[in-house]
Amino acid sequence: MKGSISVVVYILYLSLLTYANPKGYHITTIETPKDTLFHVTGLDISKDSTVYCATRYGDVWTYTDNTWTLFARGLHEPCGLLIDSDGSVVVAQKPELTRLVDHNKDGYADEYILMSSAWEFHNNYHEFNFGVLKDKLGNYIGTLNLAHNDPEALKLSTMVSRGGYRGWAYKVTPQGEYIPFAKGLRSPAGIGFNDVEDIFYTDNQGDYVGTSMLCQIKQDAFYGHPVSLLDAGYNREQIKQMSLETLDQMRTLPVAWIPHQEIANSPGNPEWNNTKGKFGPFEGQFFVGDQTNSNIFRIALQKVGDNYQGVVINFMEGFQCGNIRLKFSPAGELYVGQTGRGWMSKGPALFGLQKVTWDGAQPFEIQDVKLTKDGFDISFTQALDPKTVSNDNLIATQWWYAYHEKYGSPKVDEHPSTITSIQLDQHHKRLHIKMNLTEKQVYCFNFSKFRSQTGEFLVNSKSYYTAVNLIQ
Repeated sequence: MKGSISVVVYILYLSLLTYANPKGYHITTIETPKDTLFHVTGLDISKDSTVYCATRYGDVWTYTDNTWTLFARGLHEPCGLLIDSDGSVVVAQKPELTRLVDHNKDGYADEYILMSSAWEFHNNYHEFNFGVLKDKLGNYIGTLNLAHNDPEALKLSTMVSRGGYRGWAYKVTPQGEYIPFAKGLRSPAGIGFNDVEDIFYTDNQGDYVGTSMLCQIKQDAFYGHPVSLLDAGYNREQIKQMSLETLDQMRTLPVAWIPHQEIANSPGNPEWNNTKGKFGPFEGQFFVGDQTNSNIFRIALQKVGDNYQGVVINFMEGFQCGNIRLKFSPAGELYVGQTGRGWMSKGPALFGLQKVTWDGAQPFEIQDVKLTKDGFDISFTQALDPKTVSNDNLIATQWWYAYHEKYGSPKVDEHPSTITSIQLDQHHKRLHIKMNLTEKQVYCFNFSKFRSQTGEFLVNSKSYYTAVNLIQ
């Protein structure tokens, strides 16, 4: 009884919290079907702005003209949804990839077509199937979560696998061929394309993942979790005997580390902003929701050599529930699919659907951070007050994350960064920070003491740049 009371008190406390969000951005709550556990785990929007939602209880609903219609039901905890070019709907449910077809156009799916079930599903609650993307060649792309607490599985730490391509990214060709193409994934809760159709996924902090991260999925790459090697030619004993040093040399490092709790605990899909200015001054960046923190953050990319790396910046907070699925509408609205799924989130609701719109007002935010040969260029959405720009007003720190079988990692060797100078450009919207640089560092800049020319504070004053490589 005491535990129940404390949970209620906690939820009431959270509901009373207020959040400062960027100027011009507004959250609207969409009423979901009554008497329905509407945990949104799959989300897509058609060209005519019809919203499709898959729920973790196995339904697919459509939303148009403020009306909900049940499109399909009976699926096994789907965690991704795609409206295909022919109008059919592709759903990533746990045991298979499924096409839903409405032949008679009455708004309800008439046929459920198996596209692939080539991976193994052992009825473990944690064996999610995330997706779905479709590339220019017509391949359907998804990611397979590792299992948890399976006594028959290979266990090296928290997450486990019996094999069957758990912890892999896969493609299903237009001809139905199943192709696993990258391994070492832990809990890859969301995938997305950038503007040139490179594939990215987010992974959740845990064993062999020091903090949540965004990674580019590359052919044959290994992202760190060793139990997935069961399907790469290794047996159980070989995997158990592999050293951390060997595994570390094998793994592909992330595009961006996402600091635990400061930004996210359980990030969802990266959604690329190609709204052509309809969503404000952050075109060409990823937006990502977090299930635990009930927030949305941004990731801006930079190509250094042949690899991406980038900066993480918080965006908005105060959503009603955990944010797991994001999708931009043709009108430039950002729809947010939400679920608690039994894991606590800061938002007090258990499930729901909201959207974020921009009214045209210019926010004062860190726009982007780019690495240079001798430091960083930092751009802002409004001009800075030069009187507030100084070394004394900038807090800069750096650290890295450990690679090990333990659950997560603290910040390793966190210490102040050495800044030699700060230069403000003639328009007062860009800083060049000269500093001593070291590769494999997260560089955090705190601009909380900076002001705009109109005297505004930054709503989100910290940026976190992951410098895997330096510019030569």
